[in-house]
Amino acid sequence: MKATEANLLEFIKKSNQFSIPIYQRLYSWTEKECERLWDDIITTGSRNVPSHFIGSIMYIEKGLYQITKPEPLLIIDGQQRLTTISLLLEALARQIGDNEIEGFSAKKIRNYYLINPLENGDRKYKLLLSQNDRNTYISIIEQREYPKDFSVRIKDIFEYFTNKIDKLSENDIQNLCLGLLKLFIVDISLNRDQDNPQLIFESMNSTGKDLSQADLIRNFMLMRLDGETQKRLYEYYWRPMELEFGQEAYSSYFDSFMRHYLTMKTGNIPKIDEVYEEFKNYFYNTQRDNEEELKELKKYAAYFCAMALDKEEDKKLKEAFSDLRELKVDVSYPLLLELYNDYKIDILSKNDFIEIIKLIESYVFRRAVCGIPTNSLNKTFASFGKSIIKEKYLESVKAHFNKMTSYRRFPNDEEFVTELKYRDLYNFRRKSRSSKYWLRRLENHDRKERVNVSEYTIEHILPQNNNLNHDWRQALGPDWEKIQQKYVHTIGNLTLTGYNSEYNDNFFTDKRDMKGGFRESPLKLNRELANLDTWNEETILQRAEDLSKEALKVWQYPQLDQTILDQYRKKEETLTEYSLDSYEFLKEGSKTRTLFEKLRKEILYLDSEITQEYLKQYIAYKLETNIVDVVPQKDKLKLFINIKYNELNDPKKLCRDVSQTGHWGNGDVEVILESEEEIDYIISLVRQAIEKQFGNGESI
Repeated sequence: MKATEANLLEFIKKSNQFSIPIYQRLYSWTEKECERLWDDIITTGSRNVPSHFIGSIMYIEKGLYQITKPEPLLIIDGQQRLTTISLLLEALARQIGDNEIEGFSAKKIRNYYLINPLENGDRKYKLLLSQNDRNTYISIIEQREYPKDFSVRIKDIFEYFTNKIDKLSENDIQNLCLGLLKLFIVDISLNRDQDNPQLIFESMNSTGKDLSQADLIRNFMLMRLDGETQKRLYEYYWRPMELEFGQEAYSSYFDSFMRHYLTMKTGNIPKIDEVYEEFKNYFYNTQRDNEEELKELKKYAAYFCAMALDKEEDKKLKEAFSDLRELKVDVSYPLLLELYNDYKIDILSKNDFIEIIKLIESYVFRRAVCGIPTNSLNKTFASFGKSIIKEKYLESVKAHFNKMTSYRRFPNDEEFVTELKYRDLYNFRRKSRSSKYWLRRLENHDRKERVNVSEYTIEHILPQNNNLNHDWRQALGPDWEKIQQKYVHTIGNLTLTGYNSEYNDNFFTDKRDMKGGFRESPLKLNRELANLDTWNEETILQRAEDLSKEALKVWQYPQLDQTILDQYRKKEETLTEYSLDSYEFLKEGSKTRTLFEKLRKEILYLDSEITQEYLKQYIAYKLETNIVDVVPQKDKLKLFINIKYNELNDPKKLCRDVSQTGHWGNGDVEVILESEEEIDYIISLVRQAIEKQFGNGESI
């Protein structure tokens, strides 16, 4: 590797061509980055400063010398800056035309910095971008119409610079030219035979600010390969994924997809900014070759786009995915990716797949209505697949839903209906596009032709206005204020209408009988309203009762015969070869046994979902994963708590960091329990591990 300081324009002028490798990301700068560069250039040009540094350009060439031969340079880092400056130069060339300002003219700009005037075909252009970026960029340089499938970013940024330059005075244009002349870079030349471009590239992008996790993964999979293999694998696998996502969705969703993919494959949920590192570990562990892994990624990317980006072609599946997306339960995608693959290979039938999707929707919605914390849902869905018996797919899914208790429970019909009747549903997730979700689902249940409610708004039958008119007060009675406060935002008092402004705060019969009123409404939700003569506490409660019964049909509970459920529970209760009596220091009547029994009671009391497992050297207590492991010793218990040492609040300083020390159990924190008086404090430490395990999840 050789690095030198270089004037940017001289660097471009002396170079025959810059080629962007097929594995590099598309142009991604926004107006924000371009405005910063623009301001720097104008400021530099207007001040008496010799130069302005704008970053580095790293490329691969065969020899370890600087640019002295007419061969394309393969850009590893710096394409965003090169592309942006090139677009700015083309916009400047069109503005100044045949005039010459500070050595710039349209002819000089194009022949020095944008094209090779004596070359034809691709070799004509100084900068050769990848894929549809290339066609859009060339159309700009050639001053042709944009291609049909143009690059949005390339087009937008060129037009951004065009508009900026159009507004400049003659003096400002001069400053722009002077600023461009003062731009400097670090010119970094790599030798493919001597340097490791992948490692160098990673080190330069270690902050993760410039490149997405998906960008890093793509480069990792393709950069190390020879040119022909790169091209083939990119065109066969990666490029189809980019097209499947689309220009905008690729940058927005691909990182998330990779995270869900890894969660499905490994059972562990990587942090969003650690997806790349986790992918590398996964890739090395699987020992697949690059093509095998890319083929797998392409397959699951298509599944993800079908579910998350509305690309599903089957009508019934498309509707099921659409309903689920409104709840924004991205954490379910690791499970759904596995299900979708089983559906595609005929392990899971379409009807069962749809029913499971609806059960997931019901599970999430019921929990939200019942106010159950959602921050552990990511771990719930990440581990869900382990409980599926694929020979009895739907049955085992229902059984698992039934067996979950405590914070993971699937609210039963009684709990759901009780909460649904009195819950404030008007403000239920008002900030999301799903604020009308539950009304839409009630309206469209069992409809073959769904009603598009996007143009409808939520209507309060009994108005929200605290200053109700005389008719409303008379209908509600002397306790009208309490009734309004209690029921105004509940299911019984809410509906959909396209006439919200016309209804205003009018009395019920006026809303019923007016043009577009309840009697003329085409919606199922409003049918019963057409037959009522008044609106009060009694009618609100009756409508709440009716809609709640309908809700049980929309968001169903996973019903299973009790004998079948009992069979699944028996399987889980299969005894291991170990018991309390298997441990030398836990013999009946011993001091350690007594201490252990009291500790165990307190641990299990923390959450009804905690399970106990006897292993050869220790007893494990688990929720989604181990929370604490207990190693019996003579006259004491050694505990390993599954939490990072620096994340634990231990005011008594009883704990020890054993993350770098070999030990039984799974936790990084060791603490010794020697007396019953210490149990309460030890339990407070274990509780922190539980809160950590379920307090860093994603809420819906």
